[in-house]
Amino acid sequence: MKIVKSAMLGSAACLVAMGGAQAADLPVKAKAIEYVRICSSYGTGYYYIPGTDTCIKLGGYLRSDVTFNGSGIQGTPAWNGNAGQKNRLNNYYIARARENVNIDTRTATEYGVLRTYFDTTFSWTTGTDGVAAGSLGVYFAFIQFAGFTIGKAVSQFDAPWTGYPGNIGDGLIGGHADNTGVNQFSYTADFGQGITGTISLQDQVAYYQSNLWNTSGLTDATFATGVYGTNNFGGARAPDIVGMIRVNQAWGLFQASVAAHNIHSGYYGATETSGYPSDKWGWAGQLALSIKNIPTGQGDHIEITVGYADGASRYVWRSQVAPSFAMYDGTGLAGVYQSLGIAGVSDGVFAGTTSANGTGIETTRLWGLRGGYTHNWDAYWDSAIFGAYTSVSYNATAKSYVCAAIAALLTPGSACNPDFNVAQIGGNTRWTPVKNLTFTGEAMYTFVDQKYAGLAALPAVGTKPAALYDLKDQSTWTFSIRAQRNW
Repeated sequence: MKIVKSAMLGSAACLVAMGGAQAADLPVKAKAIEYVRICSSYGTGYYYIPGTDTCIKLGGYLRSDVTFNGSGIQGTPAWNGNAGQKNRLNNYYIARARENVNIDTRTATEYGVLRTYFDTTFSWTTGTDGVAAGSLGVYFAFIQFAGFTIGKAVSQFDAPWTGYPGNIGDGLIGGHADNTGVNQFSYTADFGQGITGTISLQDQVAYYQSNLWNTSGLTDATFATGVYGTNNFGGARAPDIVGMIRVNQAWGLFQASVAAHNIHSGYYGATETSGYPSDKWGWAGQLALSIKNIPTGQGDHIEITVGYADGASRYVWRSQVAPSFAMYDGTGLAGVYQSLGIAGVSDGVFAGTTSANGTGIETTRLWGLRGGYTHNWDAYWDSAIFGAYTSVSYNATAKSYVCAAIAALLTPGSACNPDFNVAQIGGNTRWTPVKNLTFTGEAMYTFVDQKYAGLAALPAVGTKPAALYDLKDQSTWTFSIRAQRNW
């Protein structure tokens, strides 16, 4: 019996050993492949990042622009520098090639959607970049969470169409435009029915300071370029404070925005002992209206903004446009070299070299109206007409500071007045032969109604000689062509 038990146990051990050996020889089962899944919660183009509950979308565009008779790319009028002088050093055309890339991530949380957004551009532009060089731009980089927006995003003061009610060019003024984003800390409350309200603190340094002129630094040469003194901003002491309420519904959109802007100067002179003027607060307000699907055609729409600023000029004079300019043209007056239109924009003006003779800051007032109408001819063609009117005015005290500094330049009987108005009108047509590929041609006329009158004996500036110049209104045409592929 013992012999039988021993034989059975030995056989079982052999079977176990053999089974173990065979199992070891079998291939290990591969881990299941995790395919990229579509995320439909936030619209088209989103995918889950493998192994996470975060959705991601990649997007962007490639764009090629050419501007004719401009001071810069994307339709800025020829009203300063060599372009304003109309000399042989000016590039009559300016071309730009640009690639834009953006990354949008979203994650559902108990506090709502957690979103990050990054948008960058790689550009090459005539006259500013080398043969193979280029420039990098960071437009947006922000986090949105539980109603907060933190980082570089479109200003909460802006309407959704920023500075483009129908145009593609950057030269249409008459309202706010911050399409490249501003650093901010904002909170948005959603009241339902498409109604939201936002309060925001925004960095003023990059985009919201135009000029703060100390006219004691005004020279004959700077006046001839539309610069009325030394630009004397001090370091920033407070962010701009912005409030906005918006109604966004099927019929269109209405928005009201306000902003407070701190004006903090440097010293009257070169040292701390020279003293300085006290800070002032400027402010601005804007109303925006969009009407969708108007009776003229499916998809037709109108966008309009009207704004006012006192000591916060960039909220009417868009940040991409130079705040000083000088435009030359011909004249029929004997003994006069050419005609000249001079204009300059500022947040404020003061004068003085010490505390003993220094003055306070006099704020500059602006108001502007800007709008556009877009009509869709069919699925492939659409056209837009657009325009703007901008008014810049200085109070009597500020005018006295400027005019006292240039009195010797003006001939007897001439009038000194730094106020001016700008009227603009333009149109474009867009062709979209296939989805996400659009070709655009645009033209814009700009008229500068400056308030100086008479003759000024000016020194040589740029290529212009020292001579008598006829101070009068000026105008210019700007043309733009664009090809853009969105992806």
